[in-house]
Amino acid sequence: MMAEDENRDRHRQRVLKGASILTGISNSEVKCTLRNMHAGGAELKVPIGARVPDEFLLYVPADGIGYKAVVRWRREDRIGVEFTGTEPKPHWHYG
Repeated sequence: MMAEDENRDRHRQRVLKGASILTGISNSEVKCTLRNMHAGGAELKVPIGARVPDEFLLYVPADGIGYKAVVRWRREDRIGVEFTGTEPKPHWHYG
């Protein structure tokens, strides 16, 4: 039983990392939490009512990388995104 659960967790790693949704609109950002993440995307927990565009740069300080993200689904305070590429930390981001 245990081994089965381990296999499931391996492809979609549960993480709790702080991240920022960088919208590029007047350098604004929305703080969020990565709930789980895999090579192709992630599930984000965002503040209810946060304005999150359909495409944005997700900056993860722990990784030092910005992930180009496209929203695939939205549910209350959760957003599922697909990664389309990466770029270095934006020069204007101070975190």
